[in-house]
Amino acid sequence: MPYVNVGKENSTDIELYYEDHGAGDAVVLIHGYPLSGASWEKQIPVLLATGHRVVTYDRRGFGKSSQPTAGYNYDTFAEDLHKLVTHLKLRDFALVGFSMGGGEVARYLGKYGSKGVSKAVFISSVPPFLLKTPDNPEGVDGAVFDGIQKAIVADRYAFFTEFFKNFYNTDLLLAKRVSEQAVQASWNLAAGASATASLACVPTWHEDFREDLKRVDVPTLVIHGDADRIVPITASGQRTAKLIKGTRLFVLKDGPHCITWTHADEVNRELVEFLGKGIAKHAAATTRTEAVA
Repeated sequence: MPYVNVGKENSTDIELYYEDHGAGDAVVLIHGYPLSGASWEKQIPVLLATGHRVVTYDRRGFGKSSQPTAGYNYDTFAEDLHKLVTHLKLRDFALVGFSMGGGEVARYLGKYGSKGVSKAVFISSVPPFLLKTPDNPEGVDGAVFDGIQKAIVADRYAFFTEFFKNFYNTDLLLAKRVSEQAVQASWNLAAGASATASLACVPTWHEDFREDLKRVDVPTLVIHGDADRIVPITASGQRTAKLIKGTRLFVLKDGPHCITWTHADEVNRELVEFLGKGIAKHAAATTRTEAVA
């Protein structure tokens, strides 16, 4: 299985598991909490079919990646992403982040700039700043995050059961847009994540990305459900769209947090339209190269 080394913890290598499929314009898909790159299964076939090279990876502490006890902050997450991009020698690639993954997109562009990045997509994402403060009254009260951490410490498995109810809005969408089995599969992924990562990632949800977003200078798409109970659209998606000039905001009516699953057709349609037909661009570039030769 393919891995990239991103550091060490004592005598142990820290490695990220990744998958790299297809050809054409590259798209890097960055998953949300507490899942893995496998959670993009409804997007990957569509992007491959439209001619894109699709790269997914598991954030440290999740999926098949190493489970260190350190490095759970967005500077490190962005650095991990940068090491993967460098390892794969990606050029002209799009960054697509879901939920926590939107933080990587923001911090990567804030820290490393947009060289090599063609487009950015934020889906149900945590930027710009979720924590309620005097200069951020639209945010979420800090007690909410404290409560989540206490619940994880008490019994993270029980926490995940409750978490996924709001992740998918199962009271409204179960057996309509998401099955019990799909919810269980998400729980299984979460249960396999590092206990350390499961807890340490919670404070990162209210990282302040406002300065990072000021540096975003590539075409940007924001997709968010207006019934998101995990990352409310008023505290996140709507504000991100306002902070990045020229951003397209697509709001999914009655969409929960995990619209990549419950509203996959709508999300995929927007993604493909925004990213373009990778195969057409790739074919045109090949034709031009052959003509010159």
